[in-house]
Amino acid sequence: MTEWRLDRTFPSSSGEVRWAAFGSPGLPPVVLLHGTPFSSYVWRALARALAPDHRVLVWDMPGYGASEKRAGQDVSLAAQARVFTELLGHWGLSGDAGHPPAVVAHDFGGCVALRARLLHGAAYERLVLVDPVALAPWGSAAYRLLGAHGDVFAQLPPALHRALVREYVSSASHRGLSSAVLERLVDDWCGVAGQPAFYRQIRQNDQRYTDEIQDRYGELELPVLICWGAEDTWIPAAKGAELAALIPGAELRLLADTGHLVQEDAPAELTAAVGRFLISGRFRPGRQSYASAPRVSPDVPPRARPPVRPGADRPRTTP
Repeated sequence: MTEWRLDRTFPSSSGEVRWAAFGSPGLPPVVLLHGTPFSSYVWRALARALAPDHRVLVWDMPGYGASEKRAGQDVSLAAQARVFTELLGHWGLSGDAGHPPAVVAHDFGGCVALRARLLHGAAYERLVLVDPVALAPWGSAAYRLLGAHGDVFAQLPPALHRALVREYVSSASHRGLSSAVLERLVDDWCGVAGQPAFYRQIRQNDQRYTDEIQDRYGELELPVLICWGAEDTWIPAAKGAELAALIPGAELRLLADTGHLVQEDAPAELTAAVGRFLISGRFRPGRQSYASAPRVSPDVPPRARPPVRPGADRPRTTP
């Protein structure tokens, strides 16, 4: 299904944001954050699956998807975290009057969610990080090349630019994207507004935005589930074990035969993992109901999992 429409707007500090809600008001809230170079469209299956039991909120970040794209726009990770904090207030999900939502965040959406929590005081009931941008180093050589020379690449003929974006987006999937889904994801980055926006967001995605918070992950006092594609070539699965070791009580679930774009490669498996986590009562504030070492769920054969040493030792990271 390629149809996906965000029917509501919010005037954020970085431009107009498009958003939508699924499920009845009053149900436990869940907010979904996309990554780059994607949009809320990648959450369509999970959003609809969770809607019978949750109020699911989805949004396109400024500079992405259906939200505003313009020259001079601040679409940095710092700006996105501020906008997310603004949105939580708009939705009535912040402060003493609001019900803290569960947050599910993919790719650089993970950094956005972590910054909003650690730097802006956003409250979450629990947090799911899906192949997140959270630990240095990140960004491939090709990614850095595109960011460093965005003004040049933005001048490519439209057909060449589309081919470049198509190849780039395709590489996020291990199982392969259908032509309809691939073209839907690529469309957002084409045309008069889309082509320069593609290079603008890469140019502004600086590692310093994760460097600023990386040493504070131990402060996260809430249930955290980390899901990772075992065949992720963008951010290796070893980073998942490394991140889980830094967050008290975090559970790491590796998904077999799955690349970086988990939502497209393994929608059923991801939905099952997130659904179970949202209703679990494993974590109790003030009680030692979680282990000091990360839990690794056996969704993949032992050989595919990053090794985890017993006790509180951190897992070794594959070079």
